[in-house]
Amino acid sequence: NWTILIYFILFHGIKSKRLNKIIHDPIFTSNLNFVKWSANKFHNKLTSNFALNRFRLQILPDISIKVKWFYLEPSSAKSILRAADYPNLYVLGLYNINEKTARRLFTDFVSLLFDVPSRSFSSSSLLVLNIKVQHFSQLLYVLDGRFSQLHTLIVDLINNVLSTDLIENKEKILNLKCFVLSCAWEVTRYEECLLPLIYRMSNIEKLGLYLTIYVNDKFIDGNDLKKNVINRLPQLNLFTFDIRSLMFINNQINLPSKKDIEESFRDFQYTKIISYVDYFREKKTGQCHAFSYPSEMPYYQKIKNNFPDGLYRYVRFISLYDEYPFEHEFFIKISQSIPFMERLSLINHQSQIHKQSYKLINHNFNSTIAKYNYLITLDIEEIHDDYIEEFLFNTKTYFHNNIVISINYKSLERVTRNFTRDVTRINCAKINEIFLSGEKRYFNSLRDYFPCARIH
Repeated sequence: NWTILIYFILFHGIKSKRLNKIIHDPIFTSNLNFVKWSANKFHNKLTSNFALNRFRLQILPDISIKVKWFYLEPSSAKSILRAADYPNLYVLGLYNINEKTARRLFTDFVSLLFDVPSRSFSSSSLLVLNIKVQHFSQLLYVLDGRFSQLHTLIVDLINNVLSTDLIENKEKILNLKCFVLSCAWEVTRYEECLLPLIYRMSNIEKLGLYLTIYVNDKFIDGNDLKKNVINRLPQLNLFTFDIRSLMFINNQINLPSKKDIEESFRDFQYTKIISYVDYFREKKTGQCHAFSYPSEMPYYQKIKNNFPDGLYRYVRFISLYDEYPFEHEFFIKISQSIPFMERLSLINHQSQIHKQSYKLINHNFNSTIAKYNYLITLDIEEIHDDYIEEFLFNTKTYFHNNIVISINYKSLERVTRNFTRDVTRINCAKINEIFLSGEKRYFNSLRDYFPCARIH
């Protein structure tokens, strides 16, 4: 395999004509993957500076013309992309870019774009780009013409601030055929920043928007999407979206109902649309959530009791919030509908009404357990004690090992009965890291109750 071969060459040198011939074979050099998936994240294969420098200085200049696909991790991306020209590169995958590395990597690249030769981070043959960016301005840089043949752009926006600094560029982006934008956080200035950018994509055929947007006085519904998006893009033939619009409610009258929102999508005849509206009286806010089904949104925020039926395979991060209690059946539904969730955050201060029995009663017991097979992070700091029982009782919830949990110390102490309760012991033993909030005391009983956990 290519990885084994390149490591052999990097550490031992090319000592035969046969190896030299192999490394220049397009079968090996057209698709270069230097990331691997392990422990729920991507890792860089080129961890040795010696290997990286040898590859960058001795191998890349000879094979760069043959490279068509690159899969890189940020720690090596900068030096590799600057090492040579890649005239035939048309797919670039950048993985494991969190907020810190995105700021460093893309800030460096943005400055380099104007200070060094164009080969630093530009291409006349790149066709597909899938990236995470820290700022909206960096998305605008990507679309300023440096990738003249780019036809597919998939962007995950890390920062939620949409800036108008660079929107004076009104030049049409003619080659772009597919554009997908997602952001985990709530964004503002949708009309001032995002819509003008989309209008520049006059030849766009496929558009995906996966966003949570603050609005002033009107939800983003079917009528809005038809008027401000669909009708403005004459070549558009596929529009997928997952849009949650948030609005502060003061003294408004005639707020739209679920039926009103559904009616606004009556012209979306060839796509299944799921939509609903929620009002949170205590917080004086409302939300309208509408999405094409099946949704490809990785985030599902502020799920209430009216969570719609369906299977959401792409969702990895969810938050649950309601001013009414969540019963056990709700958690079973969530765990089945979102089978691959990795992070769960819950806020609910209302006690459950229908408490479940904790005893093994019959052979259907397994069907009453909420199973979270891929859960990694659980945030249950701002909740009623009933929901701590919900997740820590092994008679109600199952999850694998290596869970990271955030929880209030006093609540945990109450539910576990000073760290002596048997029904919570099994799930607590699966936790490998715990963040305690509020007043806390580190007794031996606490450490014994979480034998595998680092306690903060």
